Amino acid sequence: MADGWPTVELDPVRRLRVLAAAGAGRPLFAERRLAAGFDQVWAVASDLSGELPGLISGLRSFEVGPAADGWDGRLEGLAVSVVGHRERFEIVLRSGWCLMQSRVLLGGMAAVPDGDGTRFALLGSLRVPGAGPVQHLLGGVTERRGEVLLDRLERRVGERSRARQ
Repeated sequence: MADGWPTVELDPVRRLRVLAAAGAGRPLFAERRLAAGFDQVWAVASDLSGELPGLISGLRSFEVGPAADGWDGRLEGLAVSVVGHRERFEIVLRSGWCLMQSRVLLGGMAAVPDGDGTRFALLGSLRVPGAGPVQHLLGGVTERRGEVLLDRLERRVGERSRARQ
């Protein structure tokens, strides 16, 4: 306890779950235990430029570079959709934690070791006024999309693991 107040440490997956619960409406949040080890899963998930376009349909490319103003360990990303829409993201990327936000979107991924596997979660949400009711109405579609993204991630982790053997 610091200064008499209780403290608690949340692992990255729990932290992402709290962000999802605090968001307006019904953001995309999906969590799954993957059979692959943490290093294998995070190698795929954290390869934003190489893997994100294959995981998210409608995304043609995602370029990552250092932030222009030299933020403390932060990055900047540029997403380009298949129809040419461009969106700039501020990114915090650390082992087991990735949070990306643009003017209109919030995205996140988190992973923690779980025995011989990995517990992995992802978050996606709109950051515009009125998005809450829209996300709530799309609830079932959003949940399915989360499962599809986790399926794709799991498949890519397996493909990369087999390619190394």
